[in-house]
Amino acid sequence: MTYIFEDYLSQLHHGQWFNFNHKEHIYSNLTILDTQYTKPTEQECIDGVAALQLEYDSQEYARNRKREYDQLNQFEMQFDDDRDSTTTWVDTINEIKGRHPKP
Repeated sequence: MTYIFEDYLSQLHHGQWFNFNHKEHIYSNLTILDTQYTKPTEQECIDGVAALQLEYDSQEYARNRKREYDQLNQFEMQFDDDRDSTTTWVDTINEIKGRHPKP
């Protein structure tokens, strides 16, 4: 996912408080529709987009883990481990965490 100005602006306030006066969604085309809000600076927008992107990128390991966790039938694995005195579920979870460590 790649963040853009609209993503940053949308999180600042609720509702349709901004617009772009041309098809090209660049800072110079940004207009503020609601007078209770002021136009953020271009640098604030650039920094805001960068912060959103950094947060998203830092969570890649979690998205990768979740994708693998979702493929498991974890309740059945836990039941079988309890019944059979095995550690298949724990071993599998640890393998996934090993493939996708936290940064």
